[in-house]
Amino acid sequence: MADLSAVTPPGIEIRPLDTVEEVFRASAVLSEVWGGDKSGIPPNLLRALAHSGNYAVGLYAHDRMVGASVAFFAAPAARSMHSHITGVLPGFRSQGLGRVLKQHQREWALARDVGNITWTFDPLVARNAHFNLRVLGTRVTEYLVNHYGPMDDGVNRGDESDRIMVSWAVAARPVPTPEDDSVVAHVEVPRDIETLRRENPADAAAWRSRVRDAVARHLASGLIIGGFDDDRGYLFIRP
Repeated sequence: MADLSAVTPPGIEIRPLDTVEEVFRASAVLSEVWGGDKSGIPPNLLRALAHSGNYAVGLYAHDRMVGASVAFFAAPAARSMHSHITGVLPGFRSQGLGRVLKQHQREWALARDVGNITWTFDPLVARNAHFNLRVLGTRVTEYLVNHYGPMDDGVNRGDESDRIMVSWAVAARPVPTPEDDSVVAHVEVPRDIETLRRENPADAAAWRSRVRDAVARHLASGLIIGGFDDDRGYLFIRP
Protein backbone atom coordinates (compact mmCIF):
# COMPACT_ATOMS: atom_id res chain seq x y z
CA MET A 1 0.00 0.00 0.00
CA ALA A 2 1.48 3.31 -1.06
CA ASP A 3 1.89 6.19 1.40
CA LEU A 4 -0.84 8.78 0.80
CA SER A 5 0.80 11.54 2.81
CA ALA A 6 3.06 12.72 -0.01
CA VAL A 7 4.71 16.12 0.24
CA THR A 8 2.91 18.77 -1.82
CA PRO A 9 5.15 19.75 -4.77
CA PRO A 10 6.61 23.29 -4.77
CA GLY A 11 4.25 25.89 -6.19
CA ILE A 12 1.15 23.73 -5.67
CA GLU A 13 -1.65 25.05 -3.48
CA ILE A 14 -5.26 24.04 -2.77
CA ARG A 15 -7.76 26.81 -2.01
CA PRO A 16 -11.53 26.92 -1.39
CA LEU A 17 -13.68 28.33 -4.19
CA ASP A 18 -14.78 31.48 -2.35
CA THR A 19 -15.59 33.85 -5.21
CA VAL A 20 -17.78 33.77 -8.29
CA GLU A 21 -14.68 34.16 -10.47
CA GLU A 22 -13.07 31.10 -8.87
CA VAL A 23 -16.25 29.08 -9.33
CA PHE A 24 -16.44 29.92 -13.04
CA ARG A 25 -12.77 29.06 -13.50
CA ALA A 26 -13.18 25.72 -11.73
CA SER A 27 -16.19 24.87 -13.89
CA ALA A 28 -14.16 25.71 -17.00
CA VAL A 29 -11.19 23.62 -15.83
CA LEU A 30 -13.40 20.59 -15.20
CA SER A 31 -15.06 21.09 -18.59
CA GLU A 32 -11.61 21.03 -20.21
CA VAL A 33 -10.63 17.88 -18.30
CA TRP A 34 -13.74 16.11 -19.62
CA GLY A 35 -13.16 17.06 -23.21
CA GLY A 36 -15.30 20.18 -23.45
CA ASP A 37 -18.27 18.98 -21.38
CA LYS A 38 -20.35 22.07 -20.47
CA SER A 39 -22.91 20.22 -18.36
CA GLY A 40 -20.70 18.36 -15.88
CA ILE A 41 -20.88 20.90 -13.08
CA PRO A 42 -22.28 24.29 -14.14
CA PRO A 43 -21.08 27.36 -12.23
CA ASN A 44 -24.43 28.04 -10.53
CA LEU A 45 -24.55 24.54 -9.04
CA LEU A 46 -20.90 24.71 -8.04
CA ARG A 47 -21.50 28.10 -6.39
CA ALA A 48 -24.47 26.69 -4.45
CA LEU A 49 -22.49 23.69 -3.23
CA ALA A 50 -19.53 25.83 -2.16
CA HIS A 51 -21.65 28.49 -0.45
CA SER A 52 -23.66 25.91 1.52
CA GLY A 53 -20.54 24.49 3.16
CA ASN A 54 -19.66 21.55 0.95
CA TYR A 55 -16.17 20.64 -0.26
CA ALA A 56 -15.28 22.75 -3.31
CA VAL A 57 -11.62 23.55 -3.99
CA GLY A 58 -9.29 24.60 -6.76
CA LEU A 59 -5.83 23.16 -7.32
CA TYR A 60 -3.33 25.87 -8.23
CA ALA A 61 0.12 25.70 -9.78
CA HIS A 62 1.83 29.06 -9.30
CA ASP A 63 -1.56 30.84 -9.11
CA ARG A 64 -2.98 29.12 -12.19
CA MET A 65 -5.92 26.82 -11.48
CA VAL A 66 -5.06 23.44 -12.97
CA GLY A 67 -7.56 21.19 -11.20
CA ALA A 68 -10.62 21.14 -8.98
CA SER A 69 -12.53 18.81 -6.69
CA VAL A 70 -16.12 18.88 -5.46
CA ALA A 71 -17.86 16.75 -2.81
CA PHE A 72 -21.13 17.14 -0.95
CA PHE A 73 -22.49 15.81 2.32
CA ALA A 74 -24.42 12.54 2.11
CA ALA A 75 -26.47 10.30 4.38
CA PRO A 76 -26.00 9.79 7.25
CA ALA A 77 -26.06 13.58 7.52
CA ALA A 78 -22.75 15.22 8.45
CA ARG A 79 -20.97 11.87 8.81
CA SER A 80 -20.46 10.99 5.16
CA MET A 81 -19.81 12.85 1.95
CA HIS A 82 -19.82 11.94 -1.72
CA SER A 83 -16.95 13.08 -3.92
CA HIS A 84 -18.73 13.96 -7.15
CA ILE A 85 -15.91 15.15 -9.42
CA THR A 86 -12.15 15.60 -9.28
CA GLY A 87 -9.98 16.48 -12.25
CA VAL A 88 -6.53 17.77 -13.19
CA LEU A 89 -5.64 19.32 -16.55
CA PRO A 90 -3.76 16.96 -18.91
CA GLY A 91 -0.44 18.79 -18.71
CA PHE A 92 -0.34 18.40 -14.93
CA ARG A 93 -1.14 14.69 -14.61
CA SER A 94 1.26 11.97 -13.46
CA GLN A 95 2.78 14.38 -10.94
CA GLY A 96 1.05 13.03 -7.84
CA LEU A 97 -1.50 15.86 -7.77
CA GLY A 98 -4.47 13.49 -7.57
CA ARG A 99 -2.95 12.11 -4.40
CA VAL A 100 -2.43 15.62 -3.04
CA LEU A 101 -6.10 16.43 -3.69
CA LYS A 102 -7.30 13.24 -1.99
CA GLN A 103 -5.11 13.89 1.04
CA HIS A 104 -6.56 17.42 1.28
CA GLN A 105 -10.09 16.02 0.97
CA ARG A 106 -9.35 13.50 3.71
CA GLU A 107 -8.02 16.17 6.08
CA TRP A 108 -11.02 18.42 5.33
CA ALA A 109 -13.38 15.56 6.15
CA LEU A 110 -11.60 14.60 9.38
CA ALA A 111 -11.70 18.22 10.59
CA ARG A 112 -15.51 18.11 10.24
CA ASP A 113 -16.00 14.67 11.83
CA VAL A 114 -16.82 13.10 8.47
CA GLY A 115 -15.67 9.51 8.64
CA ASN A 116 -16.55 8.20 5.20
CA ILE A 117 -16.15 9.44 1.60
CA THR A 118 -17.72 7.69 -1.37
CA TRP A 119 -17.26 8.18 -5.11
CA THR A 120 -17.62 6.35 -8.40
CA PHE A 121 -15.19 5.58 -11.20
CA ASP A 122 -15.28 3.85 -14.56
CA PRO A 123 -14.31 0.18 -13.99
CA LEU A 124 -12.52 0.05 -17.35
CA VAL A 125 -10.00 2.78 -16.43
CA ALA A 126 -7.15 0.72 -15.00
CA ARG A 127 -5.15 3.66 -13.62
CA ASN A 128 -8.17 4.81 -11.58
CA ALA A 129 -8.80 1.29 -10.28
CA HIS A 130 -5.13 1.07 -9.27
CA PHE A 131 -5.23 4.42 -7.48
CA ASN A 132 -8.55 3.90 -5.72
CA LEU A 133 -8.05 0.29 -4.64
CA ARG A 134 -4.30 -0.19 -4.34
CA VAL A 135 -3.11 3.30 -3.33
CA LEU A 136 -6.02 4.62 -1.27
CA GLY A 137 -7.23 1.22 -0.09
CA THR A 138 -10.93 1.94 -0.59
CA ARG A 139 -13.65 -0.71 -0.36
CA VAL A 140 -15.88 -1.56 -3.33
CA THR A 141 -19.55 -1.35 -2.37
CA GLU A 142 -21.44 -1.55 -5.69
CA TYR A 143 -21.17 -2.19 -9.41
CA LEU A 144 -23.60 0.24 -11.07
CA VAL A 145 -24.75 -0.49 -14.63
CA ASN A 146 -25.06 2.60 -16.87
CA HIS A 147 -25.30 4.65 -13.69
CA TYR A 148 -25.47 8.14 -15.24
CA GLY A 149 -27.10 7.18 -18.52
CA PRO A 150 -25.70 8.70 -21.74
CA MET A 151 -22.92 11.22 -21.09
CA ASP A 152 -22.17 13.79 -23.80
CA ASP A 153 -18.55 14.65 -23.09
CA GLY A 154 -15.26 13.99 -24.83
CA VAL A 155 -14.29 11.24 -22.37
CA ASN A 156 -17.51 9.20 -22.16
CA ARG A 157 -19.41 9.99 -25.35
CA GLY A 158 -20.59 6.86 -27.16
CA ASP A 159 -20.08 4.56 -24.18
CA GLU A 160 -22.34 3.37 -21.39
CA SER A 161 -21.63 4.80 -17.94
CA ASP A 162 -21.01 1.71 -15.80
CA ARG A 163 -19.40 2.73 -12.52
CA ILE A 164 -17.86 1.15 -9.45
CA MET A 165 -18.81 2.77 -6.15
CA VAL A 166 -16.12 2.81 -3.48
CA SER A 167 -16.15 3.80 0.16
CA TRP A 168 -13.13 5.34 1.92
CA ALA A 169 -13.10 5.14 5.71
CA VAL A 170 -10.76 8.09 6.21
CA ALA A 171 -9.79 7.31 9.80
CA ALA A 172 -9.32 3.56 9.29
CA ARG A 173 -6.44 1.54 7.92
CA PRO A 174 -6.54 1.12 4.11
CA VAL A 175 -8.12 -2.08 2.82
CA PRO A 176 -5.15 -4.27 1.78
CA THR A 177 -4.89 -6.02 -1.57
CA PRO A 178 -5.95 -9.64 -0.93
CA GLU A 179 -3.32 -12.34 -0.66
CA ASP A 180 -3.09 -14.67 -3.65
CA ASP A 181 -4.44 -17.67 -1.74
CA SER A 182 -7.69 -15.81 -1.01
CA VAL A 183 -8.34 -14.76 -4.61
CA VAL A 184 -11.07 -16.95 -6.11
CA ALA A 185 -11.44 -15.24 -9.49
CA HIS A 186 -10.33 -12.20 -11.41
CA VAL A 187 -11.64 -9.98 -14.22
CA GLU A 188 -9.13 -8.39 -16.57
CA VAL A 189 -9.52 -4.84 -17.88
CA PRO A 190 -7.79 -3.10 -20.81
CA ARG A 191 -4.49 -1.33 -20.18
CA ASP A 192 -5.64 1.94 -21.77
CA ILE A 193 -9.36 2.19 -22.44
CA GLU A 194 -9.17 5.91 -23.31
CA THR A 195 -6.91 5.26 -26.32
CA LEU A 196 -8.98 2.22 -27.30
CA ARG A 197 -12.18 4.30 -27.33
CA ARG A 198 -10.59 6.73 -29.77
CA GLU A 199 -8.93 4.19 -32.03
CA ASN A 200 -11.30 1.22 -31.93
CA PRO A 201 -14.72 2.02 -30.40
CA ALA A 202 -16.07 -1.45 -31.22
CA ASP A 203 -13.35 -3.13 -29.18
CA ALA A 204 -13.94 -0.67 -26.33
CA ALA A 205 -17.65 -1.49 -26.34
CA ALA A 206 -16.83 -5.20 -26.30
CA TRP A 207 -14.65 -4.67 -23.22
CA ARG A 208 -17.56 -2.89 -21.50
CA SER A 209 -19.90 -5.84 -22.05
CA ARG A 210 -17.28 -8.43 -21.18
CA VAL A 211 -16.28 -6.81 -17.90
CA ARG A 212 -19.88 -6.06 -16.92
CA ASP A 213 -21.01 -9.64 -17.55
CA ALA A 214 -18.04 -11.19 -15.74
CA VAL A 215 -18.39 -8.95 -12.71
CA ALA A 216 -22.15 -9.60 -12.52
CA ARG A 217 -21.57 -13.36 -12.70
CA HIS A 218 -19.04 -13.34 -9.84
CA LEU A 219 -21.15 -11.05 -7.66
CA ALA A 220 -24.20 -13.25 -8.24
CA SER A 221 -22.19 -16.25 -7.04
CA GLY A 222 -21.57 -14.53 -3.70
CA LEU A 223 -18.07 -13.18 -4.30
CA ILE A 224 -17.01 -9.56 -3.71
CA ILE A 225 -14.36 -7.36 -5.30
CA GLY A 226 -11.51 -7.43 -2.81
CA GLY A 227 -8.88 -5.46 -4.70
CA PHE A 228 -7.13 -4.77 -7.99
CA ASP A 229 -4.01 -6.13 -9.64
CA ASP A 230 -2.36 -4.41 -12.59
CA ASP A 231 -1.95 -7.69 -14.49
CA ARG A 232 -5.06 -9.65 -13.46
CA GLY A 233 -7.55 -6.81 -13.02
CA TYR A 234 -10.26 -7.00 -10.34
CA LEU A 235 -9.66 -9.63 -7.67
CA PHE A 236 -12.66 -11.48 -6.27
CA ILE A 237 -12.73 -13.03 -2.82
CA ARG A 238 -15.28 -14.68 -0.54
CA PRO A 239 -16.77 -12.27 2.01
